[in-house]
Amino acid sequence: MRLVIGNKNYSSWSLRPWLLMHAFGVGFDEHIEWLGEPNLSSRLRRFSDSARVPVLNDGDLTVWDSLAICEYINDQYLGGKAWPAKAADKALARAVTAEMHSGFAALRNEMPMNCRASRHVESSSSAKADIARVDEIWSKYAREDSEGNLRLFGHFGIADCFFAPVVMRFLTYEPELSTSARAYVNSMRKHPSLEQWVSAALLETEIVDIDEAGVDRE
Repeated sequence: MRLVIGNKNYSSWSLRPWLLMHAFGVGFDEHIEWLGEPNLSSRLRRFSDSARVPVLNDGDLTVWDSLAICEYINDQYLGGKAWPAKAADKALARAVTAEMHSGFAALRNEMPMNCRASRHVESSSSAKADIARVDEIWSKYAREDSEGNLRLFGHFGIADCFFAPVVMRFLTYEPELSTSARAYVNSMRKHPSLEQWVSAALLETEIVDIDEAGVDRE
């Protein structure tokens, strides 16, 4: 099984299924396509007609959407463990994951994931509204798991993986957050799999100018 991803420093969509698979010990071969090198679309079309990352190749099956990949891994390899066991929590976890998957455009555009950076941006009113909504979700649904870690619905899974890139964005740009939301950021940043992703991102040297937003913080 192969997971095709982009730069770990920048590729927020790639982080999501990678984090799920790595955290749950699902074996896969990692293939990176550098986002700043020439002929990106033609290179990515070798793996999927979507010409985007991430892409999962499992035998004859190709899956090219981050949420679809996570759902497939959950069904095929995890026995459903990547969603909460309780029906109500599962429904809510799916709802906030879908909201993250399809929304928060201003936050995404103004605060691109950039694990290596420490930046300041002047956020628009739309981005501030997105930040407030994320804060609300984390404050309402983050609970301690059996080991005392803050996870959405008290259970590490797909919902946490989908918000992990926002965790990294908030560490880079440091918007104002509530105490409870900041606690979730700090707890998730210590997840061993996320730590491994970030360690690899810090070793990358390619610069993708479009994702170098803001000014360095002093």
